[in-house]
Amino acid sequence: MIDYQERARQQFAQHIAIAQQVIDEQAPTIARMAELLIACYRRGNKAVFCGNGGSAADAQHLAAELVGRYLLDRPALPALALHTDTSALTAIANDYDYAEVFARQAEAHLQPGDVLVVLSTSGNSPNVRRAAEVARARGCQVLGLLGRDGGALLPLCDAAVVVPAQPAFVIQEICMVVGHWLCDMVERALWGADRAALEREA
Repeated sequence: MIDYQERARQQFAQHIAIAQQVIDEQAPTIARMAELLIACYRRGNKAVFCGNGGSAADAQHLAAELVGRYLLDRPALPALALHTDTSALTAIANDYDYAEVFARQAEAHLQPGDVLVVLSTSGNSPNVRRAAEVARARGCQVLGLLGRDGGALLPLCDAAVVVPAQPAFVIQEICMVVGHWLCDMVERALWGADRAALEREA
């Protein structure tokens, strides 16, 4: 019979250990990602996200935090996830190739100075890699939320968190901790006075 409480303790302990390892080893990189994303918004640009499967859900989640809000009621920030336009996604996959579904949209939507945030638990998703290549060619910076060893996407990123080899769901969960922290830093940097007031009221 499964000991559910012990299994929960083991699972949480594993996640805590991995999160601690990531922050201990990659804190400067995580800070650099925040700096680049904040600078993007300060110059009036936008953030674009892409990923597959669970990473697509996380990409959409983070874009929504920026457009809506994370913790503060503040002006909306421009952000979008490239998989949410199903007509574009299916047309590009049908007319070109699935490897081009994000690249074609990146070509349409990205402007110089924008930031592309790529999510991939393997670091090797061909369609995400193609989007990163287009972003770099268009004068955009690329931030990565990656797994394992970072794969082919790592050298295409200006800054990337790499969660060591784990089941995909663990990589995604740790990447979302980082993603939420980035949202928090954007709000703190752009509306710091409002955040201070919010914390005083808490």
